[in-house]
Amino acid sequence: MSDAFTTRVLDVATGSTERVVDLTRDCEAFLGETAAGRDGLLNIYVPHATAGIAIIETGSGSDDDLLAALHALLPADDRWQHRHGSPGHGRDHVLPAIVPPHATLPVLGGRLGLGTWQSVCLVDTNRDNPSRKVRLSFLG
Repeated sequence: MSDAFTTRVLDVATGSTERVVDLTRDCEAFLGETAAGRDGLLNIYVPHATAGIAIIETGSGSDDDLLAALHALLPADDRWQHRHGSPGHGRDHVLPAIVPPHATLPVLGGRLGLGTWQSVCLVDTNRDNPSRKVRLSFLG
């Protein structure tokens, strides 16, 4: 495989609570090792049926606001057809339709082309799965 395309898989511990995990530093570290000042695209992908990738502001309450909004849209109750796992787990399988399992971002001069307040985040509402894989792929 040429150096035009490089990929790495991160292991992310999410624990047994609903979480928004900031992956921005992991993305920047990956690009620091692979992009070498080049322009291209970074694809972030979570290969799970119950998690997603969001580009949001973190640290100012927006991550908690996102979880609250998801609770309003996707309540953890018994309305869901998909019923295995913890109560309300069916809503976790609907999450990727709202928070997709991927994002593709510009890389400019080897750095993420994010806005001032933007962060790359893993969104995981599934309390039954304490760890996730996240694939980072750089195409230069």
